[in-house]
Order: sequence, then structure tokens, then C-alpha cells
Amino acid sequence: MVQTVQLGKEDVFLVNHLAHEIWPIAFKDILSKEQIDYMLDWMYDVNTLEEQVQIGHLYYLVKENGIAKGFLGIEPNYPDADYLRIHKLYVLPDQHRKGLGRVLLNQAIDVAFDLDLHTLHLNVNRFNEAVKFYEHCGFKITGEEDIDIGKDYFMEDYIMELKLK
Repeated sequence: MVQTVQLGKEDVFLVNHLAHEIWPIAFKDILSKEQIDYMLDWMYDVNTLEEQVQIGHLYYLVKENGIAKGFLGIEPNYPDADYLRIHKLYVLPDQHRKGLGRVLLNQAIDVAFDLDLHTLHLNVNRFNEAVKFYEHCGFKITGEEDIDIGKDYFMEDYIMELKLK
């Protein structure tokens, strides 16, 4: 049985754990090990994740038969009202093509509808295979940006959106 479970502040360490399993595999052909480590420390620090929950970010796990297989991190009203921002949507690499990413995306859509938000918004690395997943799900590329994250590292992203209404 597949289910999504919302995480509280006390549970975000699970996101940290999954990210450390997923990222080294998912980004090994795109980013250096040093950049992966830097980004994991920056984006998935447990204290940072806890602070995000306190200011309104929502985190979900997708579980299959009680075992965590991936996670979703979203923020309502980003960059302004009417948007739901997907900051994080990851599934363990050996669990790809099983519909779990779609389950997480559907969770984001459900939250957007519950909050009467009309657009999903995300950034994805331009060289990531996930671009095809998002396009398959109806997202459109609306722009590109290179974000300087320090230490001479950049996030080379597409900006993608899905209009819900």
C-alpha cells in the first residue's frame, strides 16, 4: 500500500536521511561530490528543515508498505500569492518509474486545491532527468536561472510551472 504522510518538525530528520541516500546517486553525473556534499549540508540541515516547518513549509513522505521511499517539500504562496512552490520532490533512485513521484506530485496538487492556489512552481536542474518527468506531468518551462550558491557553485535551473485552473 502506498500512502503519503505529513511530517511535523520533529520528523524532518527523515527528509535529511532520505536526501543523503538519494542525492549522491541522483546527481552523480551532474554535480561534483563536493558540490553535492555542500548542497546537502546547506539545504538539508535538520535545524534548517525544522525552521522551514515553523514558517509554513510542508513536508511529506511517500511510503510503500510502511517504508519511506521519497519526500516532498512545498511552500504555499511563493513567490507570491496563488503559487505553491515545490522546493523538494525526490524518490529513491531504485524506486523510479513506480508512480511514487506522481503520488508526491498529486499531494502537492491536493494541497494547492485545498489552499485555493492555482499554480505549481519549481526549479529543476537543467541536466536532471526529472525535467522529462515534470514535462510529462504537464509542467512548462517558463525560464532559466543560474543561482550562485557560494564556493563557486551554481544551480543551473529551469523554472517550471503547472497551471491548475
